[in-house]
Amino acid sequence: MLTAAQLTGRTTSHLEALPDAPQVLLQAPVAAAFTAMQKAAASAGIEVAVASSFRDFDRQLSIWNRKFYGELPIYNDRGEQLATEHLSPGEKVEAILLYSALPGASRHHWGTDIDVYDPRPFAAHESKLQLVANEYQEGGPCYSMWQWLQSHAQEFGFFFPYARYQGGVAAEPWHISHVECAAAAQQQLSNELLRQVITEADIAGKSYILAQLTELKQRYVDTICSPEVTGASAWFG
Repeated sequence: MLTAAQLTGRTTSHLEALPDAPQVLLQAPVAAAFTAMQKAAASAGIEVAVASSFRDFDRQLSIWNRKFYGELPIYNDRGEQLATEHLSPGEKVEAILLYSALPGASRHHWGTDIDVYDPRPFAAHESKLQLVANEYQEGGPCYSMWQWLQSHAQEFGFFFPYARYQGGVAAEPWHISHVECAAAAQQQLSNELLRQVITEADIAGKSYILAQLTELKQRYVDTICSPEVTGASAWFG
């Protein structure tokens, strides 16, 4: 059981660092499973690196507010940048939620979810990871890694919660989640706790968020793919 502060990203007391990557913070069972998966992938000639793991509440809040106020771009489901000056507060909130979690409700708060990539092609070409779908498609720099994870992630207790778009969060082929630990955290995150956290936060769009919180949580937090959903058609088909 996680505490309210652990569920909402306001402490790291439930986490530990990977031995060779101190910036990567995960729950102990998740860290062990991920390390085992990395080793198995390496033995098959595949490198699985972490782009993002734990993200605390304050960082998520900063990303949210900067997007809302136009300091960071907001994209639609076709990857096109939106002209935010023409959006209502509610339209901004829902556009942000397509790619960025509501502070307090991010799966990255739990220490159960990881954004992964293959670092070798980027180093070879001196390019920067963007975390966009075409990097994981056939011919993309992360395609071989993605294929291996499609076949083997479940063996280590991981799945793809955003394997396809279901009316909430956009498809994210880079995002893996520990089935058991994440399910426990998701069950604990109540509407009441999230409402309390949002009420107390200096978050842009607060009035709209609170008025629509039950529906927003259902669409963008609770709606995920089952662990059995895999395959290229989930993203690219």
